[in-house]
Amino acid sequence: MLRKRIQLGLLHMAVAMTLVPINSTLNRVMIKELALSATLVAVLASFPYLFSPIQIAIGSFADRHPIMGFRRTPYILIGLILVVAGVMTAPQVAFYMADHPVLGILIGILVFGMWGMGFNFAAVSYLSLASEISGEKGRSRTIAVMFFMMISGIIITALLLSRLLDPYSPEVMVSAFRLVGMLALSLGLIGLIRLETRSATPVLGGESRQSVGTLLPLIFENRQVTLFFFYLVLLLAAILGQDILLEPFAAQAFHLPVNITTRITSIWGVCVLFSLVIAGVLEGRIAKRSIARFGGLGAILAFLVIVFSGMILNLSVFYVGVVLLGLATGVASVSNLSLMLDMTVEGRVGMFMGAWGMADSFARLSGSVLSGAVRDVVSQFATNPVSGYLVVFSLQATMLIVSLLLLRKIDVSLFRQEARALSVVERAAIASEA
Repeated sequence: MLRKRIQLGLLHMAVAMTLVPINSTLNRVMIKELALSATLVAVLASFPYLFSPIQIAIGSFADRHPIMGFRRTPYILIGLILVVAGVMTAPQVAFYMADHPVLGILIGILVFGMWGMGFNFAAVSYLSLASEISGEKGRSRTIAVMFFMMISGIIITALLLSRLLDPYSPEVMVSAFRLVGMLALSLGLIGLIRLETRSATPVLGGESRQSVGTLLPLIFENRQVTLFFFYLVLLLAAILGQDILLEPFAAQAFHLPVNITTRITSIWGVCVLFSLVIAGVLEGRIAKRSIARFGGLGAILAFLVIVFSGMILNLSVFYVGVVLLGLATGVASVSNLSLMLDMTVEGRVGMFMGAWGMADSFARLSGSVLSGAVRDVVSQFATNPVSGYLVVFSLQATMLIVSLLLLRKIDVSLFRQEARALSVVERAAIASEA
């Protein structure tokens, strides 16, 4: 089982490695060096997440229809190829966009859409496989291993990019992104070797056809699903929405160069790794909801510290906020991923994992676009160019407060009771469409 956990971790790491160049280094270059609108950058970086509802269809279809005896592996492979192709071509598109805005945006939509579609294919498939392989008792340990390896990959990628981009030039950045893409592809392929057991038997059987439009109402009839979905959206939109602005904020407020702002991700990652160990120790002794609540409160404090650093223009205080945000992110991520895996039922793991994947993607979309738009609007009217960033970070702290209020109402046992009742309705829908 340890080997399979490590392989699942390699898959998680490979996909996450493509996230660092796009949502960390590239967005900073597009906003600061290329002087593109933060709203435009946020829309392009988040546009792929509009495809997130397809995760439900992918997961549900894969539950019933193995390909050559494999239920998850083909979709993981498709997703891996797409995310790697996206990250390797993204910098050329960014530079082209600065010189040819209209055509560049159209090509950007295609490239970022390719990355986003790959993310959807891969994420729902390897998380579903993780849930199936681990079983209920082993899920927390599997998540801990996967997240530890993912954050390790993020740290290594950030440090590698920081070294490669010193000094920065467009040609160097293109080469660096290609190297990251090839490393991600290699790790992902290793992760797939003999990971999934071949079986020709579908979980639910039959040739049923279910569209996203059919599945969504069925899923959201479960009140606990609805509560958990919006809880995840608010939480992740706040925590992930800062990705697109944290490095540009450091560049704007503290005048840091590209290679230094890229290291912010590695500092954040080390703190996440440390908090993963803490979360792993606490999870066997404290309820998952309590750990998730603690992570949310820590993230609120982190955003407030970052806001304060911008008000007094103190770099040391800013780094304290980054450390707190990393610690809180690790604690919140492990506990909420464990809750997410608990919020599935046997036979429909892919469908529910698709719903949670859609929540993650919608959160990235709404969080990034909202952050970019608010920053641009506020900056237009404020005399201080840093003001837009501070308003965004304050808004994200408020979103976290609301998410914690929703968390109080979530109950895994109630979810399972309602999901069992839902399965009767689902079978009727399947029969009517067969």
